[in-house]
Amino acid sequence: MAILLSINIGQPRPIPGKSAQTGIYKLPMDGDVAVTREGLEGDAILDRRHHGGKDQAVYLYFKDDYDWWSQQLGTELAPGTFGENLTIGGVDGRSVAIGDHFIIDEVVLEVTSHRTPCMVFAARMGDPKFARRFHQAGRPGAYCRVIKPGAFHAGEPVRLEPFAGERITVAEMMALDGVREIDAAFMQRALTTPLHYKTREDYQDRLARLF
Repeated sequence: MAILLSINIGQPRPIPGKSAQTGIYKLPMDGDVAVTREGLEGDAILDRRHHGGKDQAVYLYFKDDYDWWSQQLGTELAPGTFGENLTIGGVDGRSVAIGDHFIIDEVVLEVTSHRTPCMVFAARMGDPKFARRFHQAGRPGAYCRVIKPGAFHAGEPVRLEPFAGERITVAEMMALDGVREIDAAFMQRALTTPLHYKTREDYQDRLARLF
């Protein structure tokens, strides 16, 4: 059974070596946490050009991916280390697909995209090469839009409802980051799913130029 292991909230903190601040440093929270269509109440989202918004309101990361990273890095990683809002156990993170629903108590989340690692993430991990390493690992976690707001708390069961249409996994999407020429048939398949609006616009533009 899948379970919500941790709910993680970030407060503004300086980015190492820079004057700007970030909300990537997230810590587990006790008790009920409210979820709106913009994300978790109280969670700091500072760079709204690249983070937040309704199509990436909540970021999920999965215990099986944490276990893999702990083995690779030789140290146990606490929930929230990767800046996720929700740490979920009992799910194969790499098989999560666009359009999958995660249902936790009254809250319904819909997967829209993978996570693209950035230099702030690398700085948080204390390794300037970590963004590249994260990309190569193919374990991106999942951004979600909030279909039904509500509240939940750590320890609750999680119900995963797979998307009934085309299965486009977050790992597949991540592998295409930086690819200049994406197969037209793949983009057409992807456009039948509830993609993040930015990816949808990108694929529509690419296809328009091809045809």
